[in-house]
Amino acid sequence: MDAKTDTRNLMDEYKGLPNEEVLSRLDQKRTSLEIAIENLSHDFNIGTIVRNANAFNVAKVHILGKRKYNRRGAMVTDKYLHMNHFENVEDFVVDAHARGKIVVAIDNNRPESKPLQGAKLQPNSILVFGSESDGISQELLDLADCCYYIEQLGSTRSINVGCASAVALYEFTRRLGYFNA
Repeated sequence: MDAKTDTRNLMDEYKGLPNEEVLSRLDQKRTSLEIAIENLSHDFNIGTIVRNANAFNVAKVHILGKRKYNRRGAMVTDKYLHMNHFENVEDFVVDAHARGKIVVAIDNNRPESKPLQGAKLQPNSILVFGSESDGISQELLDLADCCYYIEQLGSTRSINVGCASAVALYEFTRRLGYFNA
């Protein structure tokens, strides 16, 4: 494939490379962050969250619950990510803790949520996002190590979960120093 005729949505340094080579090069500079998406209702926003995971070069993406999601929103970026699937929340949390990961719920509808601005961010975090309408399940919230919300200034009580993932991923990668590396 020629870089000049490559129509994939890739940065110039990856144009013309086979998908496997793009994945390999991204693996050499991945962040330590992972994300998990609780897929209870086949939410169309999952594709956007996967695309955001690629934009911030997360180490892994975990889909919890239903395996299928709208890949169109991901714009083929799932080919450049390491994707895992867990049938249930408990298996995911056991795996995360066994690997020394901190399960960080991002959910604005819970009384236990604290402002993201004041969070002590850890490089071994897995950021968890729920569905657009229901957020993260109570089962997963009960097993999470902490829960944060994104502060807002307007009248709406929430932003779209795809947008929330971008804000949270940016905040984590910025504060953990990935943009200075």
